[in-house]
Amino acid sequence: MTQLRPGDPAPAFTLEDAAGGKVSLADYAGRSVVVYFYPKAATPGCTTEACDFRDNLNSLQAAGFDVVGISPDEPDSLRDFSAAESLTFPLLSDPDFAVATAYGSYGEKEFNGKTFTGTLRSTVVVDPEGKVRLAEYNVDAKGHVARLREELNVTA
Repeated sequence: MTQLRPGDPAPAFTLEDAAGGKVSLADYAGRSVVVYFYPKAATPGCTTEACDFRDNLNSLQAAGFDVVGISPDEPDSLRDFSAAESLTFPLLSDPDFAVATAYGSYGEKEFNGKTFTGTLRSTVVVDPEGKVRLAEYNVDAKGHVARLREELNVTA
């Protein structure tokens, strides 16, 4: 697995969202976008992280950052998760892990003492020119958004 580094071109993608529409990285051209990968909708860690992004969305957007979440979940699961948690940013379905793999967010991980392969909790910030500004892998769900805000100098 090759992880992205600042300055790398962000891999293009087009994925289905919770409503069945298509969302592309190109839709965010000229804006900064936080692309975060999470393993499974409606699990405790993923809910914590998604709600942290929801609760910080206004300040992130005011500072020029949009947010997109990507997981291997099917659109129906994403729709249910989004509705249950009142999420107001796009959740995208990557069932074959193609985008996660391209972003270096797919690989071996350990959970409850077992090793398996899947989506790694990670965040890549893409600048308005489509280059990676920041890439963080194997982040903790709790406190991640607060730390990200600090790194991006989002103070409001």
